[in-house]
Amino acid sequence: MIYDFCILGGGIVGLATARALLARQPGASLVLLEKEPGLGRHQTGHNSGVIHSGIYYAPGSLKARLCREGAAQTKEFCAEHGIPYEDRGKLIVATREEEISRLDALYERAGENGIKASLVSQAEIAEREPTIAGLKGILVPEAAIVDYKAVLRALAAEIEGKGAEIRYNAQPTAIREGGEAVELDLPGGSIQARKLVACAGLQSDRVARMAGLPIRHRIVPFRGEYWRLRPEKSRVAHAMIYPVPEPGLPFLGVHLTPMIDGSMTVGPNAMLGLAREGYPKLSMNLRDMVDMASFPGFWGALAKNIRPGLDEIGNSLFKRRYLAACQRYCPELELSDMLPMEPGIRAQAVGADGTMLHDFLFLDTDRMLHVCNAPSPAATSALPIGDMIADRLLGA
Repeated sequence: MIYDFCILGGGIVGLATARALLARQPGASLVLLEKEPGLGRHQTGHNSGVIHSGIYYAPGSLKARLCREGAAQTKEFCAEHGIPYEDRGKLIVATREEEISRLDALYERAGENGIKASLVSQAEIAEREPTIAGLKGILVPEAAIVDYKAVLRALAAEIEGKGAEIRYNAQPTAIREGGEAVELDLPGGSIQARKLVACAGLQSDRVARMAGLPIRHRIVPFRGEYWRLRPEKSRVAHAMIYPVPEPGLPFLGVHLTPMIDGSMTVGPNAMLGLAREGYPKLSMNLRDMVDMASFPGFWGALAKNIRPGLDEIGNSLFKRRYLAACQRYCPELELSDMLPMEPGIRAQAVGADGTMLHDFLFLDTDRMLHVCNAPSPAATSALPIGDMIADRLLGA
């Protein structure tokens, strides 16, 4: 049997792509291969659960459009499938005078992106969020929270209901493209598909290289280390509380996020990882380390971001420094409030010149499309990203 479509990767982008392909070609045969024993074991299952609004992205950019469309589609999908979500809103606060001009520029960007937002004064911040300190803020009321694992389960049930096959523990050892199909060697045999889409996240560069594609980038893992606040502090804020982001960095800073299960997290930082899939602290993987060290772009990225990198190392090593970053906007937090929590690992694509890639990166051939970079917030934007990938693959 030759499948019409094969999807590599059981994260939210892979499942959304499968859904989009089956919507365009009802009755098509589709197999989704996941190397883990379950879905969403990496980036999808370790994110902060935020449905983002798109306020941070350049007006008119693809990221801004996909985020805005994705937020609406995610909420609609949740409503259709009975998945709880809450419009908690996002409050971005300036805690220093030098941040106010950046905050004002961010507010102007919200208007250009068509995002509902309002400026709030210091007094209004105190009225809305009594425990939060800020000189000035932006309120984005439509930002929401959800459990993306629940979204993933609903997507899996939907595509299986349309005839898709999901295989677990199915990591390809070779990928060969021929004139009629793409052949993949798997444990226990091989399969063929007329079209392949690889949504391999943290392993996307290696999968592309396995398939014979020339790549000029590498995936560099960044650990997002979180703390969960003790239950007594789970109501320290109603909205999500974010600092003003540092210019030029793809990370949003340590923030307070209420979770859909009623808990409250603080984080993440953005610590360089030494293992792409090593979640315990101080995890190291020799192959991953050699891969980074042998890539000139890694050293270029390191040189360009040495100061924020040192700050993140300090926050990772010293809990009190991490706390100090949170106390800028939530002074009542104490060390005893912060309980350990499993981190997430972000797949950050880095170019050969050391530039961190902030936009989508696709590599394709006649029968393959490799998603080599699906930038944050990919979970929020997954449904329209899946549509975009399906259209590209089918030449729509």
